[in-house]
Amino acid sequence: MNPKVDTYLEDGCGRCSFYKTPECKVNSWQEELKLLRSIVLNCGLTEEFKWKQPCYTWKGNNVLLVTAFKEYAAVAFFKGSLLKDTNNLLAKPGEKSQATRQFRFTSVADIRKLEADIKAYVYEAIEVEKAGLKVSFKKESEPLPEELLNKFSEMPELQAAFEALTPGRQRGYILFFSAPKQSKTREARIEKHISDILNGKGIHDR
Repeated sequence: MNPKVDTYLEDGCGRCSFYKTPECKVNSWQEELKLLRSIVLNCGLTEEFKWKQPCYTWKGNNVLLVTAFKEYAAVAFFKGSLLKDTNNLLAKPGEKSQATRQFRFTSVADIRKLEADIKAYVYEAIEVEKAGLKVSFKKESEPLPEELLNKFSEMPELQAAFEALTPGRQRGYILFFSAPKQSKTREARIEKHISDILNGKGIHDR
């Protein structure tokens, strides 16, 4: 168990002004997050702390996040679109999400009911990593700048958050990031707006 995750559960993620306050979304789902953490750890994954969230890996490869949203606690699979999901238990974080898929829970009882399914999906996600499978991304009408794709490779959670944005917000960022002629300027624009994207904000939502 990673001590940074213990701190996360006590204080929150620190990604907004509600850090270390009762209003933090992590506090809303304390018991659910603790139970999901226990289930995932029992599947043999390594617990790390990335992008201010509990991240679970297999031999260094990101497999899933256990995280809190305002409306629910979630297990988010980085390559969820490659899972069979024969029972249709997974949700897309956004309409245009191509890779990430989520289990969403609003009670401990709901997690208990699906505990066997959660474990089965985690084991399947591990097999995806063992096989070296990759998500094949469809080309968007507005091409993503290379600098943004590189950042997605470094920060899969940023990609998941970007895919969860509305199409209009995604297009706004793509146009804004693509506009400068110099790569360094494009990179600087992306860096400046990472926290906004992670918090679900659009380019004009400051």
